[in-house]
Amino acid sequence: MAAAAAAVPGALGTLQAGRARLVAACCARLGPGWRLPGSVTGPRVAPAVWARGWTPAAGGGSAPRRGYSSEVKTEDELRVRYLEEENRGIVVLGINRAYAKNTFSKSLVKMLSKAVDALKSDKKVRTIIVRSEVPGIFCAGADLKERVKMNPSEVGPFVSKIRAVIDEIGGTQRLPRAIGMSLAKELIFSARVLDGQEAKAVGLISHVLEQNQEGDAAYRKALDLAREFLPQGPVAVRVAKLAINQGMEVDLVTGLAIEEACYAQTIPTKDRLEGLLAFKEKRPPRYKGE
Repeated sequence: MAAAAAAVPGALGTLQAGRARLVAACCARLGPGWRLPGSVTGPRVAPAVWARGWTPAAGGGSAPRRGYSSEVKTEDELRVRYLEEENRGIVVLGINRAYAKNTFSKSLVKMLSKAVDALKSDKKVRTIIVRSEVPGIFCAGADLKERVKMNPSEVGPFVSKIRAVIDEIGGTQRLPRAIGMSLAKELIFSARVLDGQEAKAVGLISHVLEQNQEGDAAYRKALDLAREFLPQGPVAVRVAKLAINQGMEVDLVTGLAIEEACYAQTIPTKDRLEGLLAFKEKRPPRYKGE
């Protein structure tokens, strides 16, 4: 999977799993800006889509219903929608906890974990977009009102569960790898608020967009990115993601060896032969992920 991940509280991320790609975007109205590691909000620009290997996308604002074929109702706080027609293969995870600014509660974390696990094993899913359905905010971090009521023995397992879910779409350990250790420390230690332009300038996000009348400019950008990913070979995207993620953690020589090993996985596949045949016949390839 290839990923464009959105700003999550105090972190960047790359989805680390199966066959879906996640494009993440954060769409927000006039507000205090970006905060690390606390709330993620934004100015009257829709900050936030960045591509970092794999794919979820998160966008704020209310989402148009058209184009959705079906809805899996886990609960209203997390809406899972499968897109159709030219968007077939894209799944949208919409977070909708307006009363709590989309904070991570125990129930939301459980639903997210269950949804991601199911989508990872679904071969028909090519891209996942994670978005906020609450205008003006993506996620305000952990639900501290719920946290304060927890027994101390509950806190550790809950934090571990959040960590596991966030690791699927990114974590704080990736921030210094994305923008450098010094700047990452500066932002995390100060909990500084950044607006969209500042976030883009430091490399925290890839795109800053003028908000549209519908309030979903970032989601629309995420959808455009997802459409670009759809035609690509699932096998090739999966191993490319693996090569990028693992290669970033090692020296160049080892990274090149990882790249070679990943490419070797594509050689015996039907998709590779289909790509060569399509090139010869001057037609778009029809990849099946095999």
